[in-house]
Amino acid sequence: MERYNPTLKKHARTLRSNMTDAEQVLWHRIRRKQIRGMQFYRQKPLLAFIVDFYCPEAKLVIELDGGQHFEEAHQIEDQERDAALARSGLRVLRFDNRQVLLETGAVLAVIDEIVMERVLANPTPP
Repeated sequence: MERYNPTLKKHARTLRSNMTDAEQVLWHRIRRKQIRGMQFYRQKPLLAFIVDFYCPEAKLVIELDGGQHFEEAHQIEDQERDAALARSGLRVLRFDNRQVLLETGAVLAVIDEIVMERVLANPTPP
């Protein structure tokens, strides 16, 4: 499991109980190992951040972005955050809330493809 700032745990719990509509839709489609048998976690503290969804076996982070993420200040913060996560060997996928709500199948197909690539590229030793 990746390291994280322990002070984020309480806030992560709060976020889990207040998920957006898009987060709820995606969570219901990826929870309980529905994608290639991979475990996903929601509102997971990683490094100095709380990521929306995390799959440790694929080292995959999924972020869902609301409208505020299209503002320049948020885009800069998101780029810095993605770069920090990438330096830890994590792949970050970003989808906007509208994509998740209106194109759920396409979003799931992308997630499935990336999980498959990352797990096959880095198989766990027996």
